[in-house]
Amino acid sequence: MAAGLGYIEFNTGDVLTAAQANGYLASQVVMVFASAAARTSAIASPQEGMISYLKDTNATQYYSGSAWVNIGGAGSPLTTKGDLYTYSTTDARLGVGTNGQILTADSAEATGLKWASAASGGGMTLLSTTTLSGGTTTVSSISGDYINLYCEIINFLPATDDARIYVRPNNNSSANTYYNAQIGTADGNYAFNDTTFTLSLGNDNSTATNFTAFNLYNYTDTTTWKMLSSLSMLNNATNPTTTVAYRSLIGFMATTSAITSLTFHLSTGNFTSGTVLLYGVK
Repeated sequence: MAAGLGYIEFNTGDVLTAAQANGYLASQVVMVFASAAARTSAIASPQEGMISYLKDTNATQYYSGSAWVNIGGAGSPLTTKGDLYTYSTTDARLGVGTNGQILTADSAEATGLKWASAASGGGMTLLSTTTLSGGTTTVSSISGDYINLYCEIINFLPATDDARIYVRPNNNSSANTYYNAQIGTADGNYAFNDTTFTLSLGNDNSTATNFTAFNLYNYTDTTTWKMLSSLSMLNNATNPTTTVAYRSLIGFMATTSAITSLTFHLSTGNFTSGTVLLYGVK
């Protein structure tokens, strides 16, 4: 079929040639077809600017020179609540994503868009919940996908009165590894204990109302030593109902190894209860 020839005003008595009929009329009217397949069968070589109507989809389309394209508003490809009207080489439907997903640009997709889970960009993720028991309790296989670790130790009880709680990253008990300084109601300021981090003062062994939280920074970094800071609140072992002790620790661990586990133990005796909540921090 001839390409559209544009616009012309015919005069009375003009005789049209076949080329003029095709170029000025047939190629420049809205042609009606039962379907896109019927149109393809009828027009072997569509020309840019042709317009057609498809009965099966109620779509009015124009030929762009490379593809048939819907004319605005006609023949919407949308079928489902939440669908988006997008474009590849033709208008296209992008089905709604699942709850919580966000629309993401992706050049590998035909339309350049896709629904995807939101990337982690901050905040904390609960990695594990562990019950304290026995002489030691280890939280192992810690994910290395975060920047810092934040840990809460809730209501731990020692079997022995006045026992302190310790934590050893990677269960490292080598001498001259840990350097700590604390401020506490009972102990004042000093450096101590080079084989483990001491997190709390001695606790009463009958009242589980204590709380300890600590941060372990850059725990996967293999070029720097590891820093820790903690806060503790607990019942005094001597006067558990009338005296509350607190403790603040800052310290570092002289190792460049990435931290993959945390081992909790007491200065004496076993744990009878307590919960460790470990979070990864972006």
